[in-house]
Amino acid sequence: MKLTSQQIQELYKFTRQHYVEHFDVQTELVDHLANDIEQIWRTQPNLSFEQARAISFKKFGVFGFMDVVSARQKAMNKKYWKILWRFTKEWFQLPKLILTTTLFLFFYTICRLTFAKYYLLGILVMICVYALYKGIYLKRELNYNLKQTGRKWMLEEMIFNTGIGSFAFLPINLFNILDLTNFENTIINAEWIAILYAVIFTLITVIIYITVEVLPKKAKELLTENYPEYNLV
Repeated sequence: MKLTSQQIQELYKFTRQHYVEHFDVQTELVDHLANDIEQIWRTQPNLSFEQARAISFKKFGVFGFMDVVSARQKAMNKKYWKILWRFTKEWFQLPKLILTTTLFLFFYTICRLTFAKYYLLGILVMICVYALYKGIYLKRELNYNLKQTGRKWMLEEMIFNTGIGSFAFLPINLFNILDLTNFENTIINAEWIAILYAVIFTLITVIIYITVEVLPKKAKELLTENYPEYNLV
Protein backbone atom coordinates (compact mmCIF):
# COMPACT_ATOMS: atom_id res chain seq x y z
CA MET A 1 0.00 0.00 0.00
CA LYS A 2 1.28 3.45 -0.96
CA LEU A 3 0.69 6.68 0.89
CA THR A 4 -1.59 9.21 -0.75
CA SER A 5 -0.55 12.82 -1.37
CA GLN A 6 -2.88 13.87 1.44
CA GLN A 7 -1.15 11.49 3.86
CA ILE A 8 2.23 12.84 2.77
CA GLN A 9 1.02 16.34 3.63
CA GLU A 10 -0.18 15.00 6.97
CA LEU A 11 3.36 13.77 7.63
CA TYR A 12 4.73 17.25 6.90
CA LYS A 13 2.21 18.67 9.35
CA PHE A 14 3.21 15.99 11.87
CA THR A 15 6.89 16.98 11.68
CA ARG A 16 6.01 20.66 12.17
CA GLN A 17 3.94 19.76 15.20
CA HIS A 18 7.04 18.09 16.63
CA TYR A 19 9.13 21.26 16.32
CA VAL A 20 10.87 20.57 13.01
CA GLU A 21 10.95 24.04 11.41
CA HIS A 22 13.13 23.61 8.32
CA PHE A 23 11.57 22.24 5.17
CA ASP A 24 14.68 20.31 4.13
CA VAL A 25 14.71 18.43 7.45
CA GLN A 26 10.95 17.90 7.23
CA THR A 27 11.38 16.37 3.78
CA GLU A 28 14.11 14.04 5.03
CA LEU A 29 11.89 12.88 7.89
CA VAL A 30 8.77 12.57 5.72
CA ASP A 31 10.66 10.34 3.28
CA HIS A 32 11.83 8.16 6.16
CA LEU A 33 8.39 7.98 7.78
CA ALA A 34 6.64 7.26 4.48
CA ASN A 35 8.98 4.38 3.61
CA ASP A 36 8.72 2.96 7.13
CA ILE A 37 4.92 3.20 7.20
CA GLU A 38 4.70 1.35 3.89
CA GLN A 39 7.01 -1.34 5.31
CA ILE A 40 4.79 -1.62 8.39
CA TRP A 41 1.69 -2.00 6.21
CA ARG A 42 3.28 -4.93 4.38
CA THR A 43 3.33 -6.95 7.59
CA GLN A 44 0.31 -5.32 9.29
CA PRO A 45 -2.06 -4.21 6.51
CA ASN A 46 -5.00 -3.69 8.87
CA LEU A 47 -3.37 -0.81 10.72
CA SER A 48 -4.66 2.70 10.06
CA PHE A 49 -2.37 5.45 8.83
CA GLU A 50 -2.28 7.03 12.29
CA GLN A 51 -1.43 3.73 13.98
CA ALA A 52 1.36 2.94 11.54
CA ARG A 53 2.69 6.50 11.92
CA ALA A 54 2.73 6.15 15.71
CA ILE A 55 4.73 2.90 15.47
CA SER A 56 7.20 4.53 13.12
CA PHE A 57 7.56 7.62 15.29
CA LYS A 58 8.33 5.52 18.40
CA LYS A 59 11.43 4.23 16.65
CA PHE A 60 12.98 7.71 16.97
CA GLY A 61 13.17 7.26 20.72
CA VAL A 62 12.39 9.51 23.68
CA PHE A 63 13.59 12.72 22.03
CA GLY A 64 11.63 12.15 18.84
CA PHE A 65 13.00 14.05 15.87
CA MET A 66 15.43 16.16 17.91
CA ASP A 67 18.40 13.85 17.30
CA VAL A 68 17.81 14.00 13.56
CA VAL A 69 17.53 17.81 13.67
CA SER A 70 20.72 18.08 15.73
CA ALA A 71 22.65 15.82 13.34
CA ARG A 72 21.36 17.81 10.37
CA GLN A 73 22.45 21.08 12.00
CA LYS A 74 25.98 19.76 12.53
CA ALA A 75 26.19 18.52 8.94
CA MET A 76 24.85 21.80 7.54
CA ASN A 77 27.17 23.82 9.76
CA LYS A 78 30.14 21.97 8.22
CA LYS A 79 28.66 22.63 4.80
CA TYR A 80 28.39 26.35 5.56
CA TRP A 81 32.03 26.61 6.65
CA LYS A 82 33.16 24.75 3.52
CA ILE A 83 31.21 27.22 1.39
CA LEU A 84 32.71 30.16 3.28
CA TRP A 85 36.22 28.74 2.88
CA ARG A 86 35.60 28.23 -0.84
CA PHE A 87 34.67 31.87 -1.38
CA THR A 88 37.45 33.10 0.91
CA LYS A 89 40.11 31.29 -1.14
CA GLU A 90 38.97 33.22 -4.21
CA TRP A 91 40.18 36.44 -2.58
CA PHE A 92 43.72 35.06 -2.60
CA GLN A 93 43.66 34.34 -6.31
CA LEU A 94 43.84 36.72 -9.26
CA PRO A 95 42.18 39.12 -9.94
CA LYS A 96 40.82 39.52 -6.37
CA LEU A 97 44.31 38.99 -4.96
CA ILE A 98 45.17 42.51 -6.17
CA LEU A 99 42.35 43.99 -4.09
CA THR A 100 43.33 41.85 -1.08
CA THR A 101 46.95 43.00 -1.34
CA THR A 102 45.83 46.63 -1.60
CA LEU A 103 43.72 46.18 1.51
CA PHE A 104 46.68 44.68 3.37
CA LEU A 105 48.94 47.59 2.38
CA PHE A 106 46.25 50.03 3.50
CA PHE A 107 46.08 48.47 6.98
CA TYR A 108 49.87 48.15 7.17
CA THR A 109 50.27 51.85 6.39
CA ILE A 110 47.76 52.74 9.10
CA CYS A 111 49.58 50.54 11.61
CA ARG A 112 52.78 52.55 11.04
CA LEU A 113 51.11 55.90 11.77
CA THR A 114 51.58 57.74 15.07
CA PHE A 115 47.95 57.45 16.13
CA ALA A 116 47.43 54.04 14.55
CA LYS A 117 45.42 52.70 17.49
CA TYR A 118 42.73 55.34 17.12
CA TYR A 119 42.50 54.95 13.36
CA LEU A 120 42.09 51.19 13.79
CA LEU A 121 39.49 51.67 16.51
CA GLY A 122 37.58 53.97 14.18
CA ILE A 123 37.69 51.33 11.44
CA LEU A 124 36.43 48.70 13.89
CA VAL A 125 33.51 50.92 14.87
CA MET A 126 32.59 51.38 11.19
CA ILE A 127 32.81 47.60 10.62
CA CYS A 128 30.56 46.95 13.64
CA VAL A 129 27.97 49.50 12.47
CA TYR A 130 28.07 48.10 8.94
CA ALA A 131 27.70 44.49 10.17
CA LEU A 132 24.78 45.51 12.44
CA TYR A 133 23.00 47.28 9.58
CA LYS A 134 23.49 44.32 7.24
CA GLY A 135 22.37 41.91 9.94
CA ILE A 136 19.06 43.75 10.32
CA TYR A 137 18.61 44.00 6.55
CA LEU A 138 19.34 40.31 5.95
CA LYS A 139 17.03 39.27 8.79
CA ARG A 140 14.21 41.15 7.09
CA GLU A 141 15.08 39.57 3.76
CA LEU A 142 15.01 36.10 5.35
CA ASN A 143 11.58 36.80 6.85
CA TYR A 144 10.35 38.07 3.47
CA ASN A 145 11.53 34.88 1.76
CA LEU A 146 9.72 32.83 4.39
CA LYS A 147 6.48 34.73 3.80
CA GLN A 148 6.80 34.30 0.04
CA THR A 149 7.52 30.56 0.04
CA GLY A 150 6.16 29.45 3.42
CA ARG A 151 9.27 27.32 3.80
CA LYS A 152 12.41 27.69 5.85
CA TRP A 153 15.67 26.08 4.73
CA MET A 154 18.46 25.38 7.20
CA LEU A 155 21.28 26.48 4.92
CA GLU A 156 19.39 29.64 3.98
CA GLU A 157 18.99 30.52 7.64
CA MET A 158 22.74 30.05 8.17
CA ILE A 159 23.58 32.24 5.18
CA PHE A 160 21.29 35.06 6.29
CA ASN A 161 21.61 34.70 10.04
CA THR A 162 24.07 32.30 11.63
CA GLY A 163 27.12 33.38 9.65
CA ILE A 164 26.72 37.01 10.67
CA GLY A 165 26.33 35.97 14.30
CA SER A 166 29.51 33.92 14.12
CA PHE A 167 31.63 36.92 13.10
CA ALA A 168 29.80 39.72 14.91
CA PHE A 169 32.19 39.54 17.87
CA LEU A 170 35.42 39.61 15.85
CA PRO A 171 35.63 43.43 15.66
CA ILE A 172 34.69 43.72 19.35
CA ASN A 173 37.41 41.27 20.36
CA LEU A 174 39.98 43.19 18.33
CA PHE A 175 38.75 46.39 19.97
CA ASN A 176 39.51 44.86 23.39
CA ILE A 177 42.97 43.73 22.28
CA LEU A 178 43.83 47.19 20.99
CA ASP A 179 42.50 48.81 24.14
CA LEU A 180 44.21 46.51 26.64
CA THR A 181 47.66 46.27 25.04
CA ASN A 182 50.35 48.95 24.85
CA PHE A 183 49.69 49.10 21.12
CA GLU A 184 51.58 52.26 20.11
CA ASN A 185 54.88 51.40 21.84
CA THR A 186 54.77 47.75 20.84
CA ILE A 187 54.07 48.37 17.17
CA ILE A 188 56.79 51.03 16.85
CA ASN A 189 59.42 48.64 18.20
CA ALA A 190 58.39 45.59 16.20
CA GLU A 191 57.49 45.81 12.52
CA TRP A 192 56.30 42.21 12.46
CA ILE A 193 53.45 43.22 14.79
CA ALA A 194 52.33 45.84 12.26
CA ILE A 195 52.36 43.12 9.60
CA LEU A 196 50.42 40.78 11.90
CA TYR A 197 47.74 43.38 12.61
CA ALA A 198 47.50 44.24 8.92
CA VAL A 199 46.97 40.55 8.10
CA ILE A 200 44.32 40.17 10.83
CA PHE A 201 42.40 43.26 9.76
CA THR A 202 42.58 42.21 6.12
CA LEU A 203 41.23 38.73 6.89
CA ILE A 204 38.42 40.08 9.07
CA THR A 205 37.40 42.61 6.44
CA VAL A 206 37.37 39.98 3.68
CA ILE A 207 35.48 37.38 5.74
CA ILE A 208 32.84 39.83 6.98
CA TYR A 209 32.33 41.13 3.43
CA ILE A 210 31.87 37.58 2.14
CA THR A 211 29.49 36.79 4.99
CA VAL A 212 27.21 39.81 4.66
CA GLU A 213 27.48 40.57 0.94
CA VAL A 214 28.73 37.68 -1.22
CA LEU A 215 26.96 34.67 0.32
CA PRO A 216 23.51 36.29 0.64
CA LYS A 217 23.68 37.35 -3.03
CA LYS A 218 24.64 33.78 -3.95
CA ALA A 219 21.95 32.28 -1.70
CA LYS A 220 19.63 31.01 -4.47
CA GLU A 221 22.54 29.46 -6.34
CA LEU A 222 23.86 27.78 -3.19
CA LEU A 223 20.42 26.54 -2.15
CA THR A 224 19.76 25.09 -5.59
CA GLU A 225 23.17 23.43 -5.47
CA ASN A 226 22.43 21.77 -2.11
CA TYR A 227 18.66 21.20 -2.38
CA PRO A 228 17.44 19.63 -5.65
CA GLU A 229 13.86 20.36 -4.59
CA TYR A 230 14.50 24.10 -4.00
CA ASN A 231 13.58 25.14 -7.58
CA LEU A 232 10.34 23.23 -7.26
CA VAL A 233 9.10 25.58 -4.54
